Amino acid sequence: MAVESVYVDAEAGPDRFLDELLAAALAAGARVFTLLPGVLARAADTVTPQPVVSIVAMVDRPLAALDLGTFVLVLADVRDPGNAGTIVRSADAAGASAVVFAGTTVDLYNPKTVRSSAGSLFHVPVAVAQTLDEALAVVALAGLGSVGTSVREGTDYTEFDWSQPFALVLGNEAAGLPVEALARLDHETVIPMAGRAESLNVAVAASVLSFEALRQRRHGAVPEAPPPSSTMPAVSSAPTTEAEPGS
Repeated sequence: MAVESVYVDAEAGPDRFLDELLAAALAAGARVFTLLPGVLARAADTVTPQPVVSIVAMVDRPLAALDLGTFVLVLADVRDPGNAGTIVRSADAAGASAVVFAGTTVDLYNPKTVRSSAGSLFHVPVAVAQTLDEALAVVALAGLGSVGTSVREGTDYTEFDWSQPFALVLGNEAAGLPVEALARLDHETVIPMAGRAESLNVAVAASVLSFEALRQRRHGAVPEAPPPSSTMPAVSSAPTTEAEPGS
């Protein structure tokens, strides 16, 4: 991403990291401006903004040109920008090859999405698909299996083989993945829960599943299912989830 300009609060104190950042921006050809006290606070959309902001060119990366690798996340109608950014951050941390924003998923350049990604938006290739069908078609063409999260049915996420090339498809916070979308996927998986919560937040579910995939790939094996035990509650009888209510 090309940095076009950088704006610094005149009241920003001495900071070696900030000085290095501004020097790098100038060296890259960006313009640097110092703002009068209070101007940055009025322009930013946060209550306590950082002392520096910048204008960066958006990157329009075609979905067909995206290298999906062997581990990709597909967001289908995820509406909350904080959830979307957190998913990108977790995908980055877990070693995902790419993230696809499909359907009516929030704008990947929404300010809250960018902030929630904590810089991972600049590390992980991200592309936009107009529909979930388009995203699934590209995933299939790349030779990846598709895995959806379900509230009631599917393989326990710890018993699923995440070492195979796959695309994890995550649904809307309130409605989850439509029945017709789940029918198109190759696999369904569930996250057993022992408490009374109906579901997990979609970003939390994405993180749990992504790090289970990372754990299996690091160790190179899928753990065997534990034998039944009379001293522990049967997890299979507990509610299951993949995101917020039904997601």
